Amino acid sequence: MYGFFKTLKANYLISAGLCVLFGITLVVWPDISSMIVCTGLGCVLALTGIVNLVTFFIRRDGTFLSQVNLLVGIVLVVLGGWIILYPEVLIRLIPVVIGVIIVLHGGHNLLQAVELCKEKYDKWWVALLLGVMTVGFGVLLICNPFEAVSTMVMLIGIFLIFDGISDIWIISRISKTAKAVVETMEALDVDAVEIADKEE
Repeated sequence: MYGFFKTLKANYLISAGLCVLFGITLVVWPDISSMIVCTGLGCVLALTGIVNLVTFFIRRDGTFLSQVNLLVGIVLVVLGGWIILYPEVLIRLIPVVIGVIIVLHGGHNLLQAVELCKEKYDKWWVALLLGVMTVGFGVLLICNPFEAVSTMVMLIGIFLIFDGISDIWIISRISKTAKAVVETMEALDVDAVEIADKEE
């Protein structure tokens, strides 16, 4: 059981660490980062569309699937090209997407705070506060009151750094509490075995 918790902790820590690194990248290079992400997405969509179009022209079997490939290919090429030419439009949508993700992370942190409270961890309220702040940051991004794109991207980076660090702290507390629970259960099992041996 404790091995499962260790694996889960490692996965969460890697995810939180990547979140922090991505946040730092956005804070240090806001303009370049946002442009690279948007242009990269446009290129991927356009290339996927080109592959669909090539597949259609190679096969040309007249089936419904072939017609769908043609339609999807055209849509993806147009959409990808539009994003490459006008990345600033997509950049303005990024805060909403990131905001929703951060709100979901914050909600998960709130649930973890409840679990810490149930396990009678004395600083469970810190996890609760971090969860509330994370949700608040996410809502702020969704509302998007910022005019300057670079400022908006830097704030996204700051919020991601905060989200990653708060995740790392909460995960460490949950891991510590879970380890204590497992050790208590193992101690009880040992005592039960010793009592059973004495009775025999």
